Amino acid sequence: MAVFTPVAEADAEPFIRRFGLGGLRALTPIAEGVQNTNYRLDVDQGSFVLTLFEGRTDAEALPFCLGLTRHAAERGLPCARPLTDQDGRVIGRLNDRPAAILNWLPGAARARPTLADQTAAGALLARLHLAAADYPARRNNPVGPAARRALFDRCSARATGADRRLLDRLAPWVEEGAPDPAAGLPRGPIHADYFPDNILFEEDAVSGLIDFYFACVDTLAYDLAIALSAWGFDDTGAPLPAAIKAFQAGYESVRPLTDAERAALPGLGAVAAVRFTLTRLHARLFHDPRALVTPKEPAPFLRRLDWWTDSTLAA
Repeated sequence: MAVFTPVAEADAEPFIRRFGLGGLRALTPIAEGVQNTNYRLDVDQGSFVLTLFEGRTDAEALPFCLGLTRHAAERGLPCARPLTDQDGRVIGRLNDRPAAILNWLPGAARARPTLADQTAAGALLARLHLAAADYPARRNNPVGPAARRALFDRCSARATGADRRLLDRLAPWVEEGAPDPAAGLPRGPIHADYFPDNILFEEDAVSGLIDFYFACVDTLAYDLAIALSAWGFDDTGAPLPAAIKAFQAGYESVRPLTDAERAALPGLGAVAAVRFTLTRLHARLFHDPRALVTPKEPAPFLRRLDWWTDSTLAA
């Protein structure tokens, strides 16, 4: 359950009042998510999401992240708009946490996306890349090469047995001077966490794109590689070739890849696999048993690395 900081109605009401939303009718915890605290707000003016940003979220990056979701919404994408309070601020404080209110998006994530869902999700990612091209703010990738190396070193200090062997597999990908498959490719604002649980569907259509808190400026094809790694494999890490093909076809129906991007995609997919293997391993090795979130296993993402680095499969 993604409620790290409890919020009582008596705590929330003064904060909500600043946004002119009327009276609070219900404050309901939202179980989804692993990073921040989320509540559904039902107020006189409708339904909204109250988010309290926990320690894993860089507070200094929130203006970039919330600004990007607003920018995308203003260009017609199904993204949440952050509200502005009576003092013109998007970000306030609640229970000693940075906090914001965003409009509620209908629909729900699909646990088992169909091929049509895959195609629609791919097209939406490409639409985001095009819509965000003129977004002027900048943020470096918070899980870029230096951060991955730091995660590797922290994990190395604690890992034993199978975890140590896992790190041995990742070592060539985090060394200084490792090849950069993104060199020279088109860049722009990216979502950087485009997993199925961040895409909402209502009936047969995409109804929401949420959780921009890893968003940054980086290589567009890397964002696609992250998404393919998230949508195109089963829970064990085995590839789903038809899903990968459908997602990429949806993307390229809106924004065709260049030849250089297409050639770089296996290497970018490998980098994505390394990133999520490291973050999941780190979360497990340094898990606080008091936390309400169960860490995810890193091994399924290591299996993605095997697939991406097999050129006969990933080409």
